[in-house]
Amino acid sequence: PGSALAAVLIPVPSVPQFSFLMTEALLVFSPETSLLRSFSRKVKVRVHWALQLLALLCALLGLGIITYNKHLNGKAHFVTWHGLTGMLAVLYTGGQCAGGALLLYPKLVKNWTLAKLKLYHATSGLVGYLLGCASLMLGMCSLWFTTSVTGISWYLAMLCPLLTSLVIMNQVSNAYLYRKRSQH
Repeated sequence: PGSALAAVLIPVPSVPQFSFLMTEALLVFSPETSLLRSFSRKVKVRVHWALQLLALLCALLGLGIITYNKHLNGKAHFVTWHGLTGMLAVLYTGGQCAGGALLLYPKLVKNWTLAKLKLYHATSGLVGYLLGCASLMLGMCSLWFTTSVTGISWYLAMLCPLLTSLVIMNQVSNAYLYRKRSQH
């Protein structure tokens, strides 16, 4: 009974929602693709926060279901590359969310400018996003996924995190890295 429950629930609250919500939370700031282009920065920040927290909650819920399923079936926890990178991505996301709170209250961090905090939050957020995408792609290499999704569908599924990673890397690079470099 535990396996049947997990087979139904595991995909529901974890990876797809985490990936979608994280991507959308980052694209909120995109000047080209955001549905919130005309909204104030304050509104965009609040939407970003809400989507990131939802992504973290989905990841924690998925992690809880997976851990419970492993426990029910007497299987080892976090022994695959997918499991290890997934756990690291969830922990990293939690830390990144906590770090994002500093942007709301930058005076709590002395000797750091708001611009520097934004730069570090954006670049470390990119690292976390890429870690999540790596975990997703490793999951697509699992026996379960490769037997469930075959042929061109597998390649198309693998292409999704690759393309979104490129879009997000481009957005962060254009918004923070290239601009900061040209200002020096």
